[in-house]
Parts: sequence; C-alpha cells; structure tokens
Amino acid sequence: MDIIVCVKQVPDPEIPPAKFKLDTESKRVVPPEGIPSVINPYDEQAVELALRLKEKHGGKITILSIGEVSAKSIVKHALSMGADEGILLTDTAFEGSDSFSIAYILSQAIKKVGHCDLILCGRQSADWDEGLVGPLVAENLGFPLITLAEEVEFSDGELRVKRVSLDGYQVFSVRLPSVITVSHEVGQPRLPSGWGIISASQKDIPVWNASDINADSSRIGTDAVRRKLIRLFIPVRERKCTIIEGETPAEASAELAEKLREKGVI
Repeated sequence: MDIIVCVKQVPDPEIPPAKFKLDTESKRVVPPEGIPSVINPYDEQAVELALRLKEKHGGKITILSIGEVSAKSIVKHALSMGADEGILLTDTAFEGSDSFSIAYILSQAIKKVGHCDLILCGRQSADWDEGLVGPLVAENLGFPLITLAEEVEFSDGELRVKRVSLDGYQVFSVRLPSVITVSHEVGQPRLPSGWGIISASQKDIPVWNASDINADSSRIGTDAVRRKLIRLFIPVRERKCTIIEGETPAEASAELAEKLREKGVI
C-alpha cells in the first residue's frame, strides 16, 4: 500500500503564553525566539497511522509539506519515525495561500508523485483549527473522503474505517484510492528511534516549486484567497465582580434579577 501523508509546520503548542506574540500589521504570528516550530500534532498521528498500515501490509510512505526551507525539519521528523520519502513544496508564489490554495498545491504535488492508494491528513492544524485541507484535497482529486478516523484496517481491497462521532463512532467501508483525516483518538505517535534519526539526517529532501507541480498561478498565493483576514489579535479578558446586597434573600434575588436584565442575560 502506497501512502502519502500531508504534514504542516506549526508553532509549538506548548510554548509559554508569554512567548506568544502577534504582528498585528502583517496579521501573522511572530515565531518565538529560540523555540523551533514543530510538526502539527494531528499530522504526526496521521504518520503513526500510516506506519501501522505499512507494518501490516507493506508499501511505501511519502511525506508532503508546504513551507519554507525550515519545514524540512518536520519532514525529517516523519522520516525518523519510519516514513520512506519526503518532499518539500516551497515557492514565494505559495505565500499567503489560504486552505483552498494549499489543498490545490498538495493535490498537484500528489498528481506528480504518481500512484498512491491512500492519502492521510491530520483532522485539523493546531494553529488555525480549520480542518479544510484534507476534504478539499479529496474534492480536487475526486477521491472518497472519511474524516475523523481513529482506526483503519485494510482487507480485500477496501479500507474499514472507524470514525469518531459526537455520540460514539461510525464504521465505513471505502474503496481505494481515498483520503482520510486522522483524529487524535488514534493514540500516541511513536518516538523516532536513534537509527531513524541518523537515517533521516542522511536523506535528501527534494524541493518542488510551483512550476515543478504545474500549478496554475491564478489558484495560489494572496491573489487567490477566498476570504480576507480583517484582524488578528489576542483577546483581552476582563473580570469584574459586583456584590449584590439585600436585607433579605428575596431582596437580594430581586436585585440580582434586575442586574441580569440590564446586562441582557435574562
């Protein structure tokens, strides 16, 4: 089974709140000094699921990521876990792309990779939490899609997927090739082995640009975005306490009700 896993570089979710800063003018997160970005945790769990399938059924795992040259580190992290190959997609033309454009770029890269049986993505990214890229890749490629997978088994040419739902789980059978987004219920991803780290450090990571994947310039970058980010800010939370007094509990209750009406709560 040939599997492609799409991974993303994100700011470390464990950074101290004091280190988290925004550039409100450019509407971007400022990378904290001395704290490197990491692989999106949900994508790391997608890599783990791919490795479990490979251990049972054989095949090859290819990692795809969009980002700057520094994103090679997360591709190599996936390789150190046990993936076989990694490709980085980087080009100034990709800058400012939204989820729709990112899914298009990944879809073009998948077509260039060639044959694959399964495409895995994390359920969402840990920075923007949109969860759009996986479904949009499926739409672009015309592949079946199942989201929020916690277990995947392969038998008789089909995948049997256990999907998380609000009140339990659902089980689907889906043909190949298909796209699956992986939920955190998959469990803890494995740690890279010592040999895996050494092996990954020695592997070459091909870098593809827009022309390498035959990307349509009208579908990538800032000119192709379908929504505009108006403002990016850290919310300020204020807490105030008002003491409600009354000679009797009934008077205090009536005063409380009046205050709540003034605030529009009741």
